[in-house]
Amino acid sequence: MSNPVFDPTTWFQSLQATGVQLALPELLWYQRHTRLLDLKPGRNAQSKLAGSYLARSKGRGMEFDEVRHYQPGDDVRAIDWRVTARTGRVHTKLFREERERPVFILTDLSETMRFGSTLLLKSVQAAHLAALLGWHCKAQGDKLGGLVFSEQQHVLLKPLGRSKGVLRYLQALLDVHQQQQTNQGMTLANALAELRRVLRPGSLLYILSDFNQLDDEALRHLQVLKQHNEIHCCQFSDPLELYLPDNLYGEALVSAQQGSTAVVDLNNKLKQRYQQQQQQALAECKAKLLRQGCQWLTLSSAAPLLSQLAGAYHD
Repeated sequence: MSNPVFDPTTWFQSLQATGVQLALPELLWYQRHTRLLDLKPGRNAQSKLAGSYLARSKGRGMEFDEVRHYQPGDDVRAIDWRVTARTGRVHTKLFREERERPVFILTDLSETMRFGSTLLLKSVQAAHLAALLGWHCKAQGDKLGGLVFSEQQHVLLKPLGRSKGVLRYLQALLDVHQQQQTNQGMTLANALAELRRVLRPGSLLYILSDFNQLDDEALRHLQVLKQHNEIHCCQFSDPLELYLPDNLYGEALVSAQQGSTAVVDLNNKLKQRYQQQQQQALAECKAKLLRQGCQWLTLSSAAPLLSQLAGAYHD
């Protein structure tokens, strides 16, 4: 297989992918590309369980932190005799304790995510990022849990380690993306409310969505979740949602409010107004998420995921 990052046609053919339907091989493919991510915590880890993240508190642990002058009450077993002999003053070693931080991925596969005009549906791109995050968790030895939802159904998964945790999440992506009617659907606000119930303090939460359902209720849930967890919001968009093509002219029949339709003239003035409105809506959404203290990243459905993440993604 030639370069899968910059040759989408070859990549699609090799995995029998379409960009519209979702299949397991394209999700398994991301297992070899976890080096693009770094899930080290941006805030103090709070879980008391053993794990692979370094807490900033000092204590008897697995990872050396620094040497300082001995103080009454320090563990004599931690005395650094080499530094003590060299300086003539007693020094002791300090360690950072390894602690676990569960990783949760909330993947939105609702109707507005089932759109794509160029390469992939936004929902497929979101599933690809979820797969990449999941395989990175496995490589780091982290436990992975999360929630996959649409208007038709949802799957809630408690944290589980190793390959089993990742494969279970990938299966949830496939199941929900098939749009089976189960009468167990959710909105974004419902999904965030559910995560408030199951997330432990100190968790790392990734939200993969276009945030078209971001309302006041969802923002209230985010505000509560952010008090004790680190949240990264990954917003997906499609070029046609941001601007109309220059070579598009004539008249178009568009949906209006309350199910009615209208005919519009696709002139340059309308295109400019459309682009300004869409860019403003995107900026307002970003501002709302940043005000909640969330990290924010935007991704397009029109380009391969790895080419966007290379040099562009930072926790």
